[in-house]
Formats: sequence, structure tokens, C-alpha cells
Amino acid sequence: MKEKVLVTGINGYLGQHIAAELLRQGFSVVGTVRSFNKAESTKASLASIVSVKKLYFAKADLMSDNGWDRAMQGCTYVLHVASPFVLAEPKNESELIAPAVEGTKRVIAAAKRAGVKRLVLTSSIFSIIGGKETGTLGPESWSDVNKKIGAYSRSKTLSERAAWEAAKDSQLEIVSILPGAVFGPPIGEKGKVEGQSAEMVQAMIKGKMPMIPDVAMGMVDVRDIARLQVKALTTKDAAGKRFIAASQEPVSLLHLATVLKAAGFTKVPTLKAPRIMVKIMSTFDREARGMAPILGKKVTLNNKDTFDILKWKPTPIEKSIVEMAKAISK
Repeated sequence: MKEKVLVTGINGYLGQHIAAELLRQGFSVVGTVRSFNKAESTKASLASIVSVKKLYFAKADLMSDNGWDRAMQGCTYVLHVASPFVLAEPKNESELIAPAVEGTKRVIAAAKRAGVKRLVLTSSIFSIIGGKETGTLGPESWSDVNKKIGAYSRSKTLSERAAWEAAKDSQLEIVSILPGAVFGPPIGEKGKVEGQSAEMVQAMIKGKMPMIPDVAMGMVDVRDIARLQVKALTTKDAAGKRFIAASQEPVSLLHLATVLKAAGFTKVPTLKAPRIMVKIMSTFDREARGMAPILGKKVTLNNKDTFDILKWKPTPIEKSIVEMAKAISK
């Protein structure tokens, strides 16, 4: 009989894919939600593609101690996924940073009390590329939080560092998965738009994005992330390591736009926006401000361990973006 796994943020875009993969492989899954209203819709979405006989829910909030000990009871593993990707700069950085850092500490403390064997943390390549212009970056790299790297990058860097520190000198094993920009179809009803990447793709296919920002980064399919997360739970050699889950070479948003255009989404723009335009927009537009730190950067990623240890077989990002566009378009 497979072990029980706690998944934080199970109702999110990535969380649902991870839960589906765990259920397919026979694990029992306990998903944390801030409100049980989210539980029913999440269960219905998952039931459309996988058996939910081993799916349970627990109420717990990253900003409260309540509920975590009960949620962890009997769990061998924890997948800490909860922490949304938000490109737009918040008015106050603590809106992102506090739940990310304090929530991570809270989850790890509860995991240690419950005697959990291993916790897999969903971090981000933004915890390594922030403040870096070019070159090749690997698992040993960290973003420079003293530079203007954006609230999201700062939140992922600080929360991941907090995770490694909190688990130090304990029996709890930590593994960190660092996804790039995540694409691929969401689980659930057609036309469902959830998360930053889906909102961006929707804006592109509906012609609401007049030009494409000069942004390029490592990218990955959401289903690949789910498989890698589950693989990281039980792979012996994964303990104590960071795994970059993103293409080695940066993929540009302009390339994605060209792929979507060729797939029949005729409203997608293929004109690159001048950098100066985005920088000017960043003075009054929070989304442009969030994009400003990564404009024009071309960082290569060393993802060798992900292939060698977790046996990753990447889905072509062109397939991911087209399937996502088809899934969210009505």
C-alpha cells in the first residue's frame, strides 16, 4: 500500500496536476485548502481525470498555526506547493513575502513534529536568476535579494532559504524543485483560466497584448513538474538537492507567440515591444514593473541533475503552449 502525502495548495493550477499524478500512482492524498468551499470544486476537477477514492482534504492556512498538525497526521511525505506565481508587483512586498516565508516555516515545523520523512518544496528558477544578467546558473546559484529583482523573485528566494535553514539538523529530508515558467492545460472545465501563465496566454490569443515583451527564460510543462515532484518524493539520491525544472536554454515569449500564431490563433501579436516602452510602462503599470527586472536577460540553466537523478523526459514547450491555449479558449 502506497504512503499518504500532504499537498499544500492542492486547489491551484500546479497543485491539481500534482494531486492527479499522486493518485494515479496509488498514493493517498491529503490536500490543504483555506476553505472547504475550494475542496468540492477541486475534487470535481480531479474526478474528471482520475479516481478520487484516496483523496482527502484538511483546512489549513499558511498564515495560521491552526490545522497543520491534524493535516499531517499519518503522512510520510509533504509536497509544499502553495505559493502563487504573481508577476505584477504588489503595492506592498510583504503581501507575497510573508505568506511564502512564514508559511514555509510553519509547514516545515509541522512536518518535523509529525515525523514526516521527506518534504519536497516547489521553489522557482526565480530563486536563482534574480539579479543575474547572463551566463550559466545551476543549483548552487542564488538570487541576489539586495538587488531590484522583484517581489516574486525575492519571495521565492527567501522562502527557499528559510526551508533549508528550518530543516537543518533534523531528520526531515528536503528536496527543492525549481520550475521555470510553467505552461500546459489546466485540469477541469474547458475555458478555465487560472494563474499568471494562463492569463498571459489568454491575453495573447484574444489580441489583448498588442506587442510581446522582450522576455526569455527557462520553461516547463506543468505535467512534467507534477511527475518530477512525485519522483523526488522517493528517489533516494534526491535528498538534500535542488533540481532545476526548466529548459536549459531560455525560450522567448516571442517564440511562443509565433507557435500560437502557426497553430491558428490569429489574434496573437508577433511584434516585439521595445524595452524602453516596457520600462516606461513600469512607472504606472504593476505587471510591467514585475517584468522589468527580467527584460532582455538570457540566462542558461544547468539542469543536468534533473535528467540524471530524476530521469526527466521533457515535454516540448511548443506542445505545452498550444495545448494550454486550446484548453482555455472557449
